[in-house]
Amino acid sequence: MSVIARAEERPALLFADGHALSYAELDSRMQRFADRLGGGKRLVAIAADLSEHVIVAYLGALRAGHAVAMLPPCDERLWDDFRAAFQPDFTFRQVDQRWRLVAETKPDTVGPPLHPDLALLLMTSGTSGAAKAVRLSYANLDSNAGAIAAYLKLSPSDRTALVLPLHYSYGLSVLHSHLVAGGSIFLPGMSVMDSAFARSIGENGCTNFSGVPYSYELMEKSGFRSAMPDGLRFMTVAGGRLGPDLIRLYRDRMHASGGQFFVMYGQTEATARIAFIPPECLSDNEERIGIAIPGGSLDLVDDEGRRVVDAGVTGELVYSGPNVMMGYGERRADLARGAEVHELRTGDIGMRCEGGLFRIVGRKARFAKIAGLRIGFDIMEQALARHDIAAAVLGDDARLQIYVEDAALAEKARHVLVEASRLPANLISVSVRQNLPRLGSGKIDYARLAEEMLETRSRRQSEAHSLIEAFAAVFYPVPVGRNDSFVSLGGDSLRFLQLTLELDRLGLVLPEGWERMRLAELGARPEISRPPARGEAVSVPSDLMLRAIAIMMVVVHHQMLWPIPGGSGVMMLLVGFSLARFQSDHLLAGRFHHTLRSAGNVLIPYFLIVAAYAFVWRTMPWASLTLTGNFGYAEPERHEMIPYLYWFIEAYAQTLFVFSLIFAIPFARSLAAKRLFAFSLALLGLAIAARFSMPLLVGQGKRQIFTLYWVFHICVFGWCAGLADTREKKLAVTGMAIAMLGYLGFGESLWIGTTMKYMSILAALLVLLYKPHLRLPAALSRFVTVIAASAFPIYLLHRFVPELLMTPAFDGLASPAFDIVAIAGGVAVGVSANWAISRLGSLSWILTARRWLAA
Repeated sequence: MSVIARAEERPALLFADGHALSYAELDSRMQRFADRLGGGKRLVAIAADLSEHVIVAYLGALRAGHAVAMLPPCDERLWDDFRAAFQPDFTFRQVDQRWRLVAETKPDTVGPPLHPDLALLLMTSGTSGAAKAVRLSYANLDSNAGAIAAYLKLSPSDRTALVLPLHYSYGLSVLHSHLVAGGSIFLPGMSVMDSAFARSIGENGCTNFSGVPYSYELMEKSGFRSAMPDGLRFMTVAGGRLGPDLIRLYRDRMHASGGQFFVMYGQTEATARIAFIPPECLSDNEERIGIAIPGGSLDLVDDEGRRVVDAGVTGELVYSGPNVMMGYGERRADLARGAEVHELRTGDIGMRCEGGLFRIVGRKARFAKIAGLRIGFDIMEQALARHDIAAAVLGDDARLQIYVEDAALAEKARHVLVEASRLPANLISVSVRQNLPRLGSGKIDYARLAEEMLETRSRRQSEAHSLIEAFAAVFYPVPVGRNDSFVSLGGDSLRFLQLTLELDRLGLVLPEGWERMRLAELGARPEISRPPARGEAVSVPSDLMLRAIAIMMVVVHHQMLWPIPGGSGVMMLLVGFSLARFQSDHLLAGRFHHTLRSAGNVLIPYFLIVAAYAFVWRTMPWASLTLTGNFGYAEPERHEMIPYLYWFIEAYAQTLFVFSLIFAIPFARSLAAKRLFAFSLALLGLAIAARFSMPLLVGQGKRQIFTLYWVFHICVFGWCAGLADTREKKLAVTGMAIAMLGYLGFGESLWIGTTMKYMSILAALLVLLYKPHLRLPAALSRFVTVIAASAFPIYLLHRFVPELLMTPAFDGLASPAFDIVAIAGGVAVGVSANWAISRLGSLSWILTARRWLAA
């Protein structure tokens, strides 16, 4: 890599803290590090952090003609295995938070000299198992860097955002190719999921970005595509299979800004890159790997080693080129050998398609590349065996599949393989199979398990399709895509309840935290399952249970006037809790249309009721039409407003407006973004102050109980409960609630109903804080879900039953029979209305589904 030795003042490396290294400074630093290593050819093992120290050390060691091993910085077991097998002469890693170069051996004491061509050692799988390295030469590095720079048309004006690890051949190839072309490298120092990532790479003048499929999945989850800078000239993906839908999304986004999207294929054994799809050929070829890189060639051979020439016929993919490795190494003595490999048998089964593009259709050996990591199934089984877990492991590029015989060990098996493979847990499926299928020889029948895996995946894909349909029906007319989540779509408490009801109808049970998962991820989760049998206990969100109880309290109180007036207060508490759960991200980002749009589902039927009143009384109830009837300036007896029982709807709408107004202030939004919970406690303090001060300023007598300032603090208590994710935060909310609600319930109370009201609210708040889920029989949980999902229609319509529908036919019906019929009828009307509305939404979605799917 001597070609990067330039005495130029142009920037070579740029860092997130603002400082940079010019080519001249980099050259000087490299030389100083090379001098520290001394003469001869030595093996230098480097902890490959993505940092200035590591890049300088790596390039400096290459400059001096040494061989470098780039190892994961935090994998102590791999370091121990590597040291035992390869006996490095130097190690360069952090000790006591300082980078130190340590001489591990004395010259000429570790066997034969290293081969003069040897430049780089990279571990083959990046997972657990015996240390086995790919031996790469200086010619390998130079040729691959040059080829990549050629087909990407890199120039000194290009700058990349490097986020890939440097112990990974893909990450090193990005570094090499840009330095060879005289470009520059920016190290963002943050995750691709960071909200500031897109802005950072734009502000630092990046012209391109390279990532693995998992990078793009994470970026899509964080909204990167909509925020990405227009200055990107190209983006690349390699290290595994990126879904065609995401390829099309990023291809189209880059095309819209005049850029290009490169889908690439490679292996560590070929230094990094083997093939790429020319961007102009990408449309309709998302499943291909493309053509060989400049200077290389691709072929297919059958099981007998004969060349496959016909299109559409499968064979093992074979690559030839100057970037093919010298060979493997398993111990120090292997590093003295020269080049032993002249063509690379990739182990991938492929075919040649029309137009000369190649496509991968399967794997020859028992391994898969998942999220950019090549995972050996046998090694994974060995890792499980070390923990006394008998299992069969298989999989494909999508995920790792484990079959265990003991159900009690299922979660332990997942944990072991998360550690061994370094894959995220959602890419590892665990199934229980009491007797693993076996061949006559006694070996595990992997072919049969593979069939079962595909059948299970097919069923889950059907469930995932149903899941997308359920989301689309609930959110109609908002378009729903695989990369959307409940929260990103602007979901609110009402849609949450409607969706819960729809999923229960479909027989789908989702994992914890599903509200923030992308549909593409959620549909692949193994936790999606059929519901339990009747009578079996299931976990129900406590807010759903509280909503059902609260609406029943409202209906009973309105009919029988018992001293149980806490239902509306609990519902107001749940308004704040749902805002924190579903809308806090949007409020912090200034996306108020999601918050205000959620009011439409409640206000549209409310305004229909207002219109009906106006028609019957031949006058317009302006106070209700303007959602200000709860301020107490109008009289329902004079038909200036509809009855006071609808005050909650007005307070609900006003609450959404106030929250949007608060977060519309840039200074307030900035404070909240830094310390959201502290900001929320301050907001709670203001709400409590308003509760005591406003009655002194605006006297409304008994009607003040309907005003927003009288109940807003209850909503903010719910908001704080939704954000209280630690024991300390929960205790803070609990202390303030006991003080405030206890005073209102006992100190300010004039009758038993007030005491019960505030104690009901306090009890509900404590449940939200300390009991987020409740166990109920499956049948009861379905009933509770139906009632909770219908809460708003029940609230709006329940009084029509006794006051209109039961008069005069039931006038002679004695209490309590009249009350029972009125309560049951009010609930039934609300449930029926909710069912009709949801079915209407589903029908509307069905009528337009074809247009959405085509889009």
